[in-house]
Amino acid sequence: MLGKTAAGLFWMFRYLERAEATARLLDAGFRIALTRAGSSRSEWESVLTTVGQIKAFKERHGEATSSKVMEFLLSDRDNPSSIICMVKAARDNARAVRIALTREVWEATNESWMTLDKLLVGKFPEADLPDVLTTIRQQNALVRGATTGTMLRNDGFNFVRLGTFIERADNTARILDVKYYLLLPSISQVGSQLDIKQWETILRSVSALRSYTWLHGATVNPRDIAQFMILHEQMPRSLGFCYNKICDNLGYLCKDYGQEAESMRMAERIRDDYLGRTMESIFDRGLHEFIGNFLSANGQLGTRIAADYSFEVGS
Repeated sequence: MLGKTAAGLFWMFRYLERAEATARLLDAGFRIALTRAGSSRSEWESVLTTVGQIKAFKERHGEATSSKVMEFLLSDRDNPSSIICMVKAARDNARAVRIALTREVWEATNESWMTLDKLLVGKFPEADLPDVLTTIRQQNALVRGATTGTMLRNDGFNFVRLGTFIERADNTARILDVKYYLLLPSISQVGSQLDIKQWETILRSVSALRSYTWLHGATVNPRDIAQFMILHEQMPRSLGFCYNKICDNLGYLCKDYGQEAESMRMAERIRDDYLGRTMESIFDRGLHEFIGNFLSANGQLGTRIAADYSFEVGS
């Protein structure tokens, strides 16, 4: 496969995954803000921090209020990290590699763009936010369903999956990091009803609340939640699950092309070094440090994949 085609597929699905993750974070910020009697500024700042946009936002808008953050991350067409811009970038990539997509995947992607282009125009009432975010997730699910249901399991599909799971691992790690270090206003509230509600909201943001309760019941324990989001290999948004899939798809590419790439070895090292640990060892060394190192390694893997398969890194 040409490097340009591989890049288009890889980045198309990174942008789609990133757009959905941003929608999920906005939903989490909105729900957590509702649990606070006072100012919700810290929740909106935490959302901006997670998506790496706190500096850009403050330069343009100053204080983080719900309406400003929603517009900035949803419909601001001058912000390349807004959902509308990321969906457009995904659609532009899809159009560039249309020959490598099935008709169903292209139509779902194009329909998603047209739907959101009409929906995400200007400002809208804060009360409408849940419905808007639900529509974004549903449109993304249509593309994902068309992809898994119609595409050949060839090298193109492997680049699709690599883009999806590299981005998903990054997003899950950032969500978990922000919960520990930004959302709680004070250490005195750890274990409080407020703390429990926030943890439930974070689980909801990665579609894991019900599956977590299947395993652990109604007890909300931060260590168990961290373990679930990092190491549980059956949870589709956990780091462990993502890296099993990344290693699988890189393995298929190596088999297809008849040579083992450095990115394959790097992915296996990340899986073994970071996800072969116990939660006790992770907490002993520091969760924040663990996540920071993991994010760096995950970013380096994306760069290595681009080098191995001759396409640009993107952003």
